Amino acid sequence: MTFDPDAPAQPHATAGMLMLIGGAEDKLGNRAILRRFVELSGGPAARIAIIAAASEIYGVVSQTYQRIFGELGVADVRVLEIYDRAQCADPNALEPLNEATGMFLTGGNQLKLMTIIGGTPAATRIRRVYRNGCVVAGTSAGASAVCQHMMAYGSSGTTPRKAMMHFAPGLGLITRLLVDQHFGARGRTGRLITAIAHNPYLLGVGLDEDTAIEVDAKRMMRVFGRGSVMVVDGSGSEYNNIHRLPDNAPLAMFDLRLHILTHGHGFDITKRQPLAPAVPPAPFDPQIPLDED
Repeated sequence: MTFDPDAPAQPHATAGMLMLIGGAEDKLGNRAILRRFVELSGGPAARIAIIAAASEIYGVVSQTYQRIFGELGVADVRVLEIYDRAQCADPNALEPLNEATGMFLTGGNQLKLMTIIGGTPAATRIRRVYRNGCVVAGTSAGASAVCQHMMAYGSSGTTPRKAMMHFAPGLGLITRLLVDQHFGARGRTGRLITAIAHNPYLLGVGLDEDTAIEVDAKRMMRVFGRGSVMVVDGSGSEYNNIHRLPDNAPLAMFDLRLHILTHGHGFDITKRQPLAPAVPPAPFDPQIPLDED
């Protein structure tokens, strides 16, 4: 795939694939999720661009992923040197995106990422490359940032409370989803439900660690990974009192739908419908045993 950065995006161009990872994906064992990203991006012929601006230790993080993708067989892996807003307007810094078949947004802090790239030519280029067919993966902060409505930050806990989460604008690669990550490990059920109470149009997606969703251009979602994915759907709710509450009060919401999906299960985002696999999937990619001396 080649890409002209100056050409206008085609209004009916086929979007690429999204791969959103809940963080802490396996980097030392079989690396199944990262291996899957390489496969989706073109295998050994992939051209991968890494964006590590979300991280405070972006040099270490970018080098780690560059090494991993190289070890997975990709010869063309480049890091975008965009760590301040001036760099995000530099055509030379953005050049690795022009022919990328895969783009990888690392973890860190999603607010940091968006304060650097939001409203810059880098953000515009990312959207255009995605709309022209590039696979975009994000892990942890990177997974939250691809959405139009981004989970910016919030508190842990199982009880939904009015002010336990905060929105911010994200990259806007997908409009219907609101993604939270490290979901089970950090107890983030309450803040995801709170987010859906704020706007039941959204589908809340809570990603466990070492677990990913793949979302194709038809907005079909598939789970790939070791943990589970919670989907929170408030579209059928007929009662919600969040607008009447003081900030720290627990909220009430009726007829909320929760779906728990695991490896091989799917979800039709447009129809808001969970999908069971036609054939029960094999257990998720067990660790390859180490050779014994």
